[in-house]
Amino acid sequence: MAEPAMRTAREAADFPAILEAAGIRKSFGRKAVLRGVSFTLGRAEVLALLGPNGCGKSTLLRCLNLLEPYEAGRVLLDEREVSSGVPPGHHFSGEEKERARALRRRMVMIFQRFNLFPHLTVLQNVMCGPRYALGKPPDEARAVAERALRKVGLWEKHPCDPLTLSGGQQQRAAIARALAMEPELLLLDEPTSSLDPVMTKEVFKVMRQLAADGMTMLLVTHDLDFARGAADRILFMEEGIITAQGAPDYIFGAQPTEGIRRFMQEYP
Repeated sequence: MAEPAMRTAREAADFPAILEAAGIRKSFGRKAVLRGVSFTLGRAEVLALLGPNGCGKSTLLRCLNLLEPYEAGRVLLDEREVSSGVPPGHHFSGEEKERARALRRRMVMIFQRFNLFPHLTVLQNVMCGPRYALGKPPDEARAVAERALRKVGLWEKHPCDPLTLSGGQQQRAAIARALAMEPELLLLDEPTSSLDPVMTKEVFKVMRQLAADGMTMLLVTHDLDFARGAADRILFMEEGIITAQGAPDYIFGAQPTEGIRRFMQEYP
């Protein structure tokens, strides 16, 4: 496998690092899924993670905020180590679990599925994080939730049952729920994979606005148009390692790697 192409000095300087992953390794049984993944994510940067199915993209996101333990490497946030590899079968102590919860409050993940609570209204769903995870009083939690829903253009739906919303509206509600946690960065795992093209544009419009507002994002996607138009930088993964990285014009340039060329043919 080829060594990853490096960013230019200008790109590296534009975004002071907020997140650094160093040598992340993860296996499921005998199958090595991540084989020493290292990269940095800059503050206010939008980083798109591309690659064929099964290359380890979603697993990497889950390891970053400890939804999955990993065997080797470490993760730093603002130059401080927030997690490191543990042996398979490691029994996490209460203190380690609390550190993981604290990390997830800073680095919030948005999934392919919306995972909204059907027995709560849209507003109540968005209030859950600030109310119960952050311990804010009800009035303050409601104000935070309202700001988040207005940010994604969904305030008019705040009294609704989530199941009455379209898929695009449900994903925007899920984004609002993440924003209500007031995170330092967002991890997005193919947030439009279950949406039709119209709903996809609806969600990407919100994400472009978040990027314009300076939200730091690491996004797994197969949407090449969005990656080209909204990402500051792209990481391309194959077989558990990063094989290319750089600005979209570089990644999709006149001489893409063979792996990128195959990917572009599969997801035009």
